[in-house]
Formats: sequence, C-alpha cells, structure tokens
Amino acid sequence: MKLFTSLYDACLKWSKHPHAERYLAGLSCAESTFFPIPPDVMLAPMVLGQLDKAWRFAWITTIASVVGGILGYILGFYAFESFIEPLITQWGYGEKLATAERWFSEYGVWVVFIAGFSPIPYKIFTISAGALSMAFFPFVIASAIGRGARFFLVAAFMKYGGPPMEAKLKSYIEFIGWGVVIAGLIAYLIMR
Repeated sequence: MKLFTSLYDACLKWSKHPHAERYLAGLSCAESTFFPIPPDVMLAPMVLGQLDKAWRFAWITTIASVVGGILGYILGFYAFESFIEPLITQWGYGEKLATAERWFSEYGVWVVFIAGFSPIPYKIFTISAGALSMAFFPFVIASAIGRGARFFLVAAFMKYGGPPMEAKLKSYIEFIGWGVVIAGLIAYLIMR
C-alpha cells in the first residue's frame, strides 16, 4: 500500500500553493497546542519545493510553533484544573502527567528544550509547563531554541541535500512513514 508516497506527493504540491506559508504556520501553531501531526511533514517538502526559501520556512515554523507553545502554556496555566485535568484522567493519561511533572521538577527548563527538539509530543510539555506554573520567559527561550534547532536542522538537510535528497527521501518514504507509525504505536504501548 503506497499511502505515504501519495501523501508526500500531495505535500510537495501544497508547498507551492499561494497560501502554503499560512498552512505551515497554522500546522506549527496547532501542533504545539493540540494537533498530533508534526510540522516537519510539511516543512521538508516545502523546502525541497523552494530551496531558496528554506530559512524563511524554518523561521515561520519556529515562530508559529513557539506561539502555539505559548497558547499551550496559557491553556495549562488557566484551564488545567477545570478543563485539561479531567480530560487527562478520562483518557487514562494520569501516569504520563505524573511523569511530566517529575521531569519538570528534576530537569526544569531543560525538559522544554529537549521536548522542543525531539520527536516527543511538544504539546504535553507546553500544557504541563503552564499547569506547573513554570517561569514564563525561560519557557519561551527554551522553546525557541529547541524548536528553532529542530526546524532549522530539517531545513538544512533538505536545502543542502537538494534534489538528490528528495529522490532519496521519496524512495524511502513508505519505509519512513510506516516506521514512524510503528514507533508511535510502540511508544504508546510502552507509555500506557
């Protein structure tokens, strides 16, 4: 089944849409607050589609992601007890919240930086940072550095890899796509 190849081709086509930058910003912001799909899946094809705009796309992704992180922080700060915590309990994520709280108490702002750079769902940490009343400015700085490092790294790989990277990526896209799905399922089962 060639599911990811067709999605990849669609992302390449969307990357040339007149509103592609807005879509990228919206996806980046939403992913930092609630949306499950990371912006890398749109950033990489956009950079490949327009190599001369690689850094612009990385900036858009970073800024929008940090804005989404701030929204997640605000949501956690003001609506955690009344809205978020009941959902977490209802969905059976109480242990994950306890783990995030423990990490925040042990590692502080470094957790936000690591979550921003890694494939760990960033939204968990933005909401948790607000719920735990983490200092706001260190949160924003760690978010900007972590998210920026990640998105500029993706943009650099695509920009300097160019058409050969695109061909290589396309030849492995099914393997990568299904690998991410399987890794996500394994992570879900482990965290459960």
